[in-house]
Amino acid sequence: MGVGRLIVSMLTLLALSPAAAVAGPTLLFEAGSGKVLYAEDQDHYWHPASLTKIMTAYVAFEAIREGRITPETKLVCSETASKEPPSKIGLPVGAEMTVALGLKALIVKSANDVAVMLAETIGGNVDGFVQKMNATARKLGMSRTHFVNPNGLPAPEQVTTARDLAKLARAVIRDYPEYAELWAMPVVQIGKMKLASHNSLLRTFEGADGLKTGFICDSGFNVVASATRDGTRLMAVVLGEPTPNERALRAASLLEHGFQHYGWKNFFNTTDLDSLPMSIPDKGVMSVRQSVLSWDCGYRPQKAAARILTLKSRAARAKQRQKAKQDGKQEATATGAAPAKASATAPSSAKPAAASAATVTKAKPGGSPTRPAAGNAAAPGKAKAAAAGPEQGVAKP
Repeated sequence: MGVGRLIVSMLTLLALSPAAAVAGPTLLFEAGSGKVLYAEDQDHYWHPASLTKIMTAYVAFEAIREGRITPETKLVCSETASKEPPSKIGLPVGAEMTVALGLKALIVKSANDVAVMLAETIGGNVDGFVQKMNATARKLGMSRTHFVNPNGLPAPEQVTTARDLAKLARAVIRDYPEYAELWAMPVVQIGKMKLASHNSLLRTFEGADGLKTGFICDSGFNVVASATRDGTRLMAVVLGEPTPNERALRAASLLEHGFQHYGWKNFFNTTDLDSLPMSIPDKGVMSVRQSVLSWDCGYRPQKAAARILTLKSRAARAKQRQKAKQDGKQEATATGAAPAKASATAPSSAKPAAASAATVTKAKPGGSPTRPAAGNAAAPGKAKAAAAGPEQGVAKP
């Protein structure tokens, strides 16, 4: 690869790379036993974003089992619910939907307005429901999780960890297996609207059967992904990716790795979600806003494209400078070699006057002519050295 092409490739990669790219917390585990297959920063605080709705669904499933609501109970869209930002169904104030349909909208569409509707119906109000969420988190051993709303919209105090999310995901499929199909639905029909899941793995990854995605600017793109093959169900928690595609790719890579190596890892592994050592040091609640490639978070593709063009222009100029120096070196080398060649092939019939003027000084009486100065013979070498000198000082582009 030419130097110029190499330079432009490297600079383009730098331009496309997020400004402060860091790998977010990750956890891969077997759902049935809780055995951990891979973990990275599993106890670092992170904003859950819409992964919060896994807990919202858990509390709703519990309310149905306890008989406090039924799948046919009507959820009413309040003014508070109608004001929630997207992702949402967008019902007008006073409109109704059943709990059964609301759960589909919550899980598949990740509807923020429906999360509030469920919270108000089950908890009496949002605050009452959030108290139930936090009580459930403590019951499940989610010791580093705190909720302040039912949908995961931005709130500094709403935090969790990859380990706690893994405990929640494992609990919701263990305690409420009758709702497994909701987590695996790639699309939901609500009236005339056909709404697709944000979890692209449900359409692209073999065996994918859940679970939930989430995104706000400070959290990046999150997912709790699940897949089952040959009776083995693995789950991956991936937090803080800069794009939906990278989120899906990282989750798919973890799951595929788990399935490929599950046999021997399970045989030798005794570490589960509870016995896994704490990941230290604790970095506090991190924000990856500057790394996220989303319009909502200030990313502008035009600026990135302009930066790439600038870098390409700089690389092209550097390539031209390097070529000019190489051409200069070759020209200087050729010029320096010419006198030596001419001296070796000069005809013996050269004019005496010219030869005398160029190479002979006045002879002393009775003596032989003096030889020319040594500096003249060394001229080609000096020319070559002069040509080599600037090349050694070429600045790296």
